Amino acid sequence: MGILTLNTAVFLAWRSRKLQPILSTYFCANPFARVVCWPMVLSTFSHYSIVHMGLNMYILHSFSVPVAHYMGKEHFLAFYLSAGVFSSLFSHVAKIARTLPGLSLGASGAIMGVLAYFASTRPEARMQIAFVPAFSFSADAGLKGLVLFDTLGLLLGWRLFDHAAHLGGALFGILWYHWGQRHIWANRKAVRDAWDHINPISPPRQD
Repeated sequence: MGILTLNTAVFLAWRSRKLQPILSTYFCANPFARVVCWPMVLSTFSHYSIVHMGLNMYILHSFSVPVAHYMGKEHFLAFYLSAGVFSSLFSHVAKIARTLPGLSLGASGAIMGVLAYFASTRPEARMQIAFVPAFSFSADAGLKGLVLFDTLGLLLGWRLFDHAAHLGGALFGILWYHWGQRHIWANRKAVRDAWDHINPISPPRQD
């Protein structure tokens, strides 16, 4: 609900012309822009179109509930934000490689991370396309189909979606399931202690 609320607030902010310059600077990812780092996170909470936001939030709700239940809220939030940044990074690399400036926004890259993690944990789970209940397929097949579609879109230069961001999110979800949650999340205390060692000005932690 927190993610949905933040997305809704940013969507409503886009309706204000006074706020649009700020939103274009900080809530749209573009590797050639003056501000690069913060938009890699904030753009994943930004939607200009109600259809774009509605579809993304519907898909997020469908897969985030079982994934968040499995991970726990703190783990899921860290995973979701990281997937968003990773997908933005992939989008930046693709744009720089082709010298294609342009704004990207939307939660679809982070959502692809959630979907990929779900498909990795439950590959045989049955999935359906919204409003097409007669047709179902496994989560593993659905993920492979989306990855194939986005790979073709990236190679052929389709511009309707940010295919690089989708692929980055999917790759992050798969990597997190097979490696990240065991070697990073499970050892997060050691990582924090190492950071405190090299950054002694940090305040003491209460564990």
